[in-house]
Amino acid sequence: MERSNHTVTEFILLGFSTDPVTQRVLSVVFLGVYSVTVVGNITLMVLICSDSQLHTPMYFFIGNLSFLDLWYSSVYMPKILVICISEDRSISFAGCVAQFFFSAGLAYSECYLLAAMAYDRYVAISKPLLYSQAMPIKLCAFLVTASYLGGFINCSIGAKRTFSLNFCGDNVIDDFFCDFFPLLKLACGRKDGFQALVYFLLASNVIAPCVLILASYLFIITTILRIRSTQGRLKAFSTCSSHLTSVTLYYGSILYIYTHPQPSYAFGREKIVSIFYTVVFPMLNPMIYSLRNKDVKDALTKLFK
Repeated sequence: MERSNHTVTEFILLGFSTDPVTQRVLSVVFLGVYSVTVVGNITLMVLICSDSQLHTPMYFFIGNLSFLDLWYSSVYMPKILVICISEDRSISFAGCVAQFFFSAGLAYSECYLLAAMAYDRYVAISKPLLYSQAMPIKLCAFLVTASYLGGFINCSIGAKRTFSLNFCGDNVIDDFFCDFFPLLKLACGRKDGFQALVYFLLASNVIAPCVLILASYLFIITTILRIRSTQGRLKAFSTCSSHLTSVTLYYGSILYIYTHPQPSYAFGREKIVSIFYTVVFPMLNPMIYSLRNKDVKDALTKLFK
């Protein structure tokens, strides 16, 4: 990326606190969260790969979600731990570009992947006897690939526009990672069209997948209401409960960040929301998809035996 019009060679990430005691406490907390995230997602991926009972389209998507969450968390956590443990809060211009690119690309990819998983749940409930034929592995692989392509193509647009700005003044980012709004606050000169860019990214990466998810669940609810037995309805809904929980938690925090008016953007409050979908959510996903899942529990028991 061209840097000829940039005078800033590095940025300073303020993180969460400058108090040494608070920093040490946070380092222990974040290290614990990251350890649980790594172990949980890797365990879930190993179970899905090793147990033939989990070789279904649903677990194919869950395994890819775990891989994405593991990668997503690893974009942030090493630098967060460095900030908490040491006094080094600097990040190079190239490092900031890379962090922005991968964090946005993976976040957008997860939005698309959750939409693909919603379609998978619709097919599983509406066509249970033809589920394997309706969701062949080629279609599943195509949906996962399209999720990554859509996420990274859109993030390339955002990254190019953001880092084409002039950063000729203050280089202190009041956040724990290089994000769109904190960087935009530091840019000097004209910022024409960036509100339109925010609306474009919101519409293409959040609203559009969200509409697909809502449409899928509308059809799912219609199908479930046609089931006569109460037990059958509960069983059908239970197959969607984990995914519905993930969608609610993830999209809730993402929509809060993007739809919040920029002039009243409060970095203290936004840090807490950002921590949820960048650090906590990747840790929760393996628990959401395994704690209430009998197939995963059986696979884990067989693995230990």
